[in-house]
Amino acid sequence: MRGRGAKAILIALPIGLAGSLVALPFTAQAAPSSDAVVSEVYGGGGNSGASLTHDFIELGNAGTASFDLSGWSVQYLSGSPTTSTKWQVTPLTGAIPAGGTYLVAEAKGSGGDTALPTPDATGTISMSATTGTVALVHSTTALTCLTAADCAADGTIKDLVGYGTAVVREGNPATGAGNTTSVSRGAGLIDTDDNSVDFTGSDPSPRNSAADGGNPSPTPTPSPTETAPGDLRIHDIQGTTRISPQNGKTVTNVPGVVTGVRSTGSKGYWIQDAEPDDNSATSEGVFVFTGSATPQVKVGDSVLVSGKVSEYYPGGQSSGSQSVTELTGPKAVVLSSGNALPQPEVIDASTLPDAYAPQAQGGSIESLELQPDTYALDWLEAHEGMLVQIGDSRVVGATNAYNETWITTKPEQNATPRGGTVLTGYDNANSGRLLVTSLTGDKLKADVGDMLTGTTAGPVDYSNYGGYNIQATTLGTVTSGGITPQVAQKGKSNEVSVATYNVENLAPADSQSKFDRLAQGVVKNLATPDIVSLEEIQDNSGATDDGTVAADRTIAKFTDAIKAAGGPAYEWRSIDPVNDADGGQPGGNIRIVFLFNPQRVSFVDRPGGDSTTAVQAVTDGGKGVKLSVSPGRINPTSGAWNSSRKPLVGEFVFRQNGQQIFVIGNHFNSKGGDRPVHGALQPPTLGSETQRTNQAKEVNAFVSSLLAKDSKAEIVVLGDLNDYQYSKPLTTLTSGGVLTDLINTLPVNERYSYVYDGNSQTLDHILVSPAIKKPVYEVVHINSEFSDQASDHDPQVVRFK
Repeated sequence: MRGRGAKAILIALPIGLAGSLVALPFTAQAAPSSDAVVSEVYGGGGNSGASLTHDFIELGNAGTASFDLSGWSVQYLSGSPTTSTKWQVTPLTGAIPAGGTYLVAEAKGSGGDTALPTPDATGTISMSATTGTVALVHSTTALTCLTAADCAADGTIKDLVGYGTAVVREGNPATGAGNTTSVSRGAGLIDTDDNSVDFTGSDPSPRNSAADGGNPSPTPTPSPTETAPGDLRIHDIQGTTRISPQNGKTVTNVPGVVTGVRSTGSKGYWIQDAEPDDNSATSEGVFVFTGSATPQVKVGDSVLVSGKVSEYYPGGQSSGSQSVTELTGPKAVVLSSGNALPQPEVIDASTLPDAYAPQAQGGSIESLELQPDTYALDWLEAHEGMLVQIGDSRVVGATNAYNETWITTKPEQNATPRGGTVLTGYDNANSGRLLVTSLTGDKLKADVGDMLTGTTAGPVDYSNYGGYNIQATTLGTVTSGGITPQVAQKGKSNEVSVATYNVENLAPADSQSKFDRLAQGVVKNLATPDIVSLEEIQDNSGATDDGTVAADRTIAKFTDAIKAAGGPAYEWRSIDPVNDADGGQPGGNIRIVFLFNPQRVSFVDRPGGDSTTAVQAVTDGGKGVKLSVSPGRINPTSGAWNSSRKPLVGEFVFRQNGQQIFVIGNHFNSKGGDRPVHGALQPPTLGSETQRTNQAKEVNAFVSSLLAKDSKAEIVVLGDLNDYQYSKPLTTLTSGGVLTDLINTLPVNERYSYVYDGNSQTLDHILVSPAIKKPVYEVVHINSEFSDQASDHDPQVVRFK
């Protein structure tokens, strides 16, 4: 996943596959399209921060003949349709030129100052900026399909694009759409039946049928005026703060040497001035954004570029990201080719300052003068667009599905025993971390602790996912560091073992291999705990939002896989949530489930627990405490749990000695909405923390009520709490000494169960009440440090007598 705590895995039958099975016409085609496809979608027109006044849909034609649109339409569906949701239709006329584009203007927003090019068709659809589905349809009748599978079977649909969290999409939805960003198809109009592969977020670049394609083609025979450098150099454009002093202005004939070309995704190229100034705060490199057009320059070309200076915010300005200074709408003159590139700046252990970011008391740092010798973020900003180089570097974040790998330039900085970099507090973001992604097309497959050996070099770029990164034009090779998945110690016969495991949106439609790997994790790596609290068990229909809330099929498939792996015949308890009330992936209805081994523990069932009834601690005949219902939920109608999972409480008895154990499984609300640690707001605002703090108060109050009736009650509170051991929610949860967070009993450099942006950290916790003496606690690293993961979380287990 690319966002902490926010899960977005969607499962669907690809349209192309469905079409081939039933031989329907106009199904999406894998490989380059022979003719018409949706090439760009933008729903942010007139929204906050947007320049363009209108939403738009752009069509493209990869064919050699014009594509007649008589009787065709583009249609739009909301990202999370209900049974009453209707497709909205814009009829089309005319044709898409061979190799050209066709622009459909949609609804106008209240803001913006830039009109679209003259549209080829006009509609009134107000599209969401962040999530929705657009279809190119050989009919002007509104579609009726509301699921990916049903739309795949509709033969009138020629192409379909779901973006954001859209339920209806090809493969996985496209990402990167926002108020200031569209999703656009890559060069060649490739259609792989997976929107997340075919489309990327970028600056909107609407083109109508009269457009020339927008290629920044070099002038074949430049005039003397065109070959004379203009008045401004790149360092004048970049300036000494994060915002260009030339922002919004048009600049002419800016000289530079092309150092890197990106022909997929957000297409363009980097240029760097071969004659730098002597100011360490001004970058000598800049990105030239060509929109959906493939750059027509090569590395080593000496160019003069004219265009508009723009500050692009990946993910939109509201995301809190920093901006990238770009030249947009470019026209380039190539003066010569094959030139030597500027020498890359070498980054080693002493290059990036230890201090991570300047502080602005929660405000923006954009206007602050850069101090590259003081702050790591300032050093990287002062080298935005410039060539840099690293040597042998340790991997601290495993290669992900986007071919991104985190390394550290400071090998001694908070190193974990397994080769990562541990996050120890809000005041130490580990300034040596750096993201590496490849422009070469080469794929890495690196785990934490591996080494990226040799030279890795390329321009410095910035993304809302991870912040500053090297767009590698030269990529090192991976040398194994040798870490292997861990195995927990088997509990003794007189010990109870309790574990927590986030199984990442587990649903019946997931592959058997995922179930089998998760089952192996329970049986082999966790050594078959007596009780397992699972997070992110989805309902029987997975992400399909059809009103299903039961999860018995999901759990049965998992427990069967555990038995097949040699584990016990676990029984289970859970409470189905109210439909669409517990957050998580839309339609998935994730919940907490207790598995337990009936040969070792028994579950105390007390009727009456349901999705809205609150469990209470009640006196057990004057001799102790018991639950009013079991299983039960903690105050489920409290506003603390709005759009979030409710804790599951169960009462267990250890068969060997009759020991009573209370287990409280949790999955607090995600960190989605928090501003990024690398962003423009410093220190980052943590908007989601308030709800988790309120949730922690609810759990703390319930634990306190149990202990008030029996101070010797043995209570285990565990799960994905989506926050750190030093955070306000965790200090709230443990306040009054009612619970001990066991992650704090480990050495500081072992306190992690999750790796995000190259930082080893913990979101998962096991906490115990004072009556549990000498607990033996382990975080079992089997997922988070590996490029091949069954889940993005590592499980944990505690054993006690």
